[in-house]
Amino acid sequence: QSTWGNLRMRVASIVSLCHVLAVAVCDQSSHAQNFAVIVDTSRFWHNYRHSANSVGIYHMMRRLGVPDSSIVLMLADDAACNSRNPFPTRVYSRNPITTNLYDTDIEVDYRGSQVTVANFLRVLTGRHEPHVPNSQRLTSDNKSNIFVYLTGHGGDEFLKFQDHEALSAQDIADAFEQMHQQKRYQKILFVIDTCQAATMLSRIYSPNIIGLASSLKDQSSYAYSTNDQIGVPLADRFTHFLLEWVDQLPATSDASMAELVSRK
Repeated sequence: QSTWGNLRMRVASIVSLCHVLAVAVCDQSSHAQNFAVIVDTSRFWHNYRHSANSVGIYHMMRRLGVPDSSIVLMLADDAACNSRNPFPTRVYSRNPITTNLYDTDIEVDYRGSQVTVANFLRVLTGRHEPHVPNSQRLTSDNKSNIFVYLTGHGGDEFLKFQDHEALSAQDIADAFEQMHQQKRYQKILFVIDTCQAATMLSRIYSPNIIGLASSLKDQSSYAYSTNDQIGVPLADRFTHFLLEWVDQLPATSDASMAELVSRK
């Protein structure tokens, strides 16, 4: 079975997205701006790969032209500063470990105990307390295309947040519908890397949303590429190959979603 054998794509009332991961930027006149919400939901050193997944996706979006001011990055655990990290202040996602993903350009908007289900849903729906700064807000509108990426541990229609609460498939479906009603997006590309990931797409009922998941119901999402010095996996298989594929594309590529999911 190919690496992409467990890939599932769900399309909700959308004809197509012309670009992959730049969130349909083929017609620059059709929308005002691209945004991204990137979330690592896992704590603890053994979940290093989830932090690495997220900062890898962050750098991918930056390379594709999305500015930091349009990215909300949420990291439940600070792997870079963990006392068990043999390379303090550094995070790697590939062997050999040459490219530090946790560089001076990265800006984390929510970290540690701030990464909660409630705060994630507030980011999507814009229902913040008045004191929350713009850097922690998704300032999108009805002409915005949004890339939403989640990674962590999950199961049938749930994704754990820090091992003590869970986001349900219905939670995120309802949040997307609120965004639709509030005119907070034009199109959404929702990517999730967790066990039984496709079940988190099953309740979506709002238009112009495309979902990409690492696994089907009753399937696992597997770690990839353990490093002997770090002692834990550096990435998840799905996100590793997703980033590998996008990295070889120019920022102006018109590669399609069909090309991604048909990759051997």
